Amino acid sequence: MATEQQEQRTEQQIQIREVTQVQASWTEQERGGPGAFTFQLILDNGVEEYVLKPTADDADVLLQLLKISDHATFDMGRKVLMFSNLEVD
Repeated sequence: MATEQQEQRTEQQIQIREVTQVQASWTEQERGGPGAFTFQLILDNGVEEYVLKPTADDADVLLQLLKISDHATFDMGRKVLMFSNLEVD
């Protein structure tokens, strides 16, 4: 039992998680009006989840960054989504 509790505490202390899946959705706010985007980040194969609510412009940029990056991580403490291995021309 003590080992299990130690593992739980260790998991809770981890602040940087790998983004292993992203689920995007759009919700109608009112008929004929603008909608809202959400991105559900699945972190470390489901160990954690976090939902982003970007503007339409930010959603477009996020999708582009996710497409060109081969790896993304999310800092749970600072709420920062980080992209790595971006090709810079």
